[in-house]
Amino acid sequence: MKKVEASPYQFPIEGPFSAPETALIIIDMQRDFCDQEGYMGRRGDDVTAAQSLIPRISSLRDAARAAGVHVIYTREGHHPNLGDLPKNKRAKTCRAGAEIGSSGGLGRLLIRGEPGWDIVSELTPSANETVIDKPGTGAFYATDLEHRLRSSRISQVVLVGVTTGVCVSTTAREASDRGFDVLVLSDCCAEPNARTHQIALELLQVESGYIAAVSDSASLTDALKCD
Repeated sequence: MKKVEASPYQFPIEGPFSAPETALIIIDMQRDFCDQEGYMGRRGDDVTAAQSLIPRISSLRDAARAAGVHVIYTREGHHPNLGDLPKNKRAKTCRAGAEIGSSGGLGRLLIRGEPGWDIVSELTPSANETVIDKPGTGAFYATDLEHRLRSSRISQVVLVGVTTGVCVSTTAREASDRGFDVLVLSDCCAEPNARTHQIALELLQVESGYIAAVSDSASLTDALKCD
């Protein structure tokens, strides 16, 4: 039975790994998170780690496409009138020095339609791939992601992107609670701080991997070649 080598168990935990039943979800690889002129840069965070993911995710995406894996992208952002921006989120981002909706080097920070909100050019989705626009950190909150996964008979999700401790972790928890098998690829996720990245990966594996299993792009690619 084919599995993906992972920790703390081979993925998926039951049954075989199946590319047609798998979605690769590329989380928030947007200029606001990957360009120093965007939201993260305005916060004072180093985006080098996020930028380093781009070629690795691109190669993984090519392998996933060839194997018949569904590729889905997410973008975090708010409507220009900020009608979907909670007051506490606005206050938190203001406190961090990058208030959502304020002006930045790539337009208004985390606002739909602005240059910074767009996915980096190296990972531009193809015409037939799904893009989920979300107002929160989790990809399931206030979106139709679950409906799309169920409609496509997806039972296994692989998460990559930024940031490990917030949007990736939140999406992993949401997916696990909905009964999906979740795999997070450690070398395809990032935090500005390497220690925070490692802590986030460890927390995903608490209680014997209750939330997710963790692997890397090479292990998944090997499994895709055998599918």
